[in-house]
Formats: sequence, C-alpha cells, structure tokens
Amino acid sequence: MMAAGQKRNTLVYAQAKKALDQMKYEISKELNIDTSPIQGDYWGYMTARDCGAVGGHMVKRMIEAAERTLSQQAVANVQAGFRSGLANQQQASSQASAKNPTNPNLNLNTIDQYY
Repeated sequence: MMAAGQKRNTLVYAQAKKALDQMKYEISKELNIDTSPIQGDYWGYMTARDCGAVGGHMVKRMIEAAERTLSQQAVANVQAGFRSGLANQQQASSQASAKNPTNPNLNLNTIDQYY
C-alpha cells in the first residue's frame, strides 16, 4: 500500500490523462499483454516487466511525436524564411528594374512552386 501523499508524477496537462490512458491500453493490446489483472485503473497487480514494456513504448512514441513536430516546425520556418527572402529579393529587383531594363529570362515568380 502506498502512503498518502507519495504520488509525485502529476500531469502537467490534466486534459492529457484520458489520451494517455487510452494510449496505455492500446500499447498493451499491441504487445499482447494481458490486462485482466487491472482493477479500475490500478495496475499494481500487473508484473513490473509488463508495466515497464508499456511505459517504455509510451515514452518512445511520445518522443517520436515530439521529433516529428519539431521537424515540421523547422521545415515551416525554413520555408517562411525562404519566402520572406524571395519577397525581399523581388522587391529589390522591382526597384532595380525601374532603374535598369528587365531581364526576360529571369522569372522569380515560378521558383516558389518548387519549394
């Protein structure tokens, strides 16, 4: 029996509890772990090996999701920076073309469709 006040693993976002519980059961099902000893939401009758496997896979998936999100953000930032630089280049080009004749072979408008 755990002493009162010993639970320190509180959720940062309480709204995530339902999703994490669902994830726990999905992973245990994928790993063919028998969840019949679970009473309510008490996993204390499960083996440490089974609980560790479920927890380890949960952490692995959360890390993968975080890496995917960071990667997508980095790509979005690079694309936004490229578009901003391209817009600045086009603005400078249009200012320069007012002073100089235009080059018909240079079309910066089509470069955006490749990125």
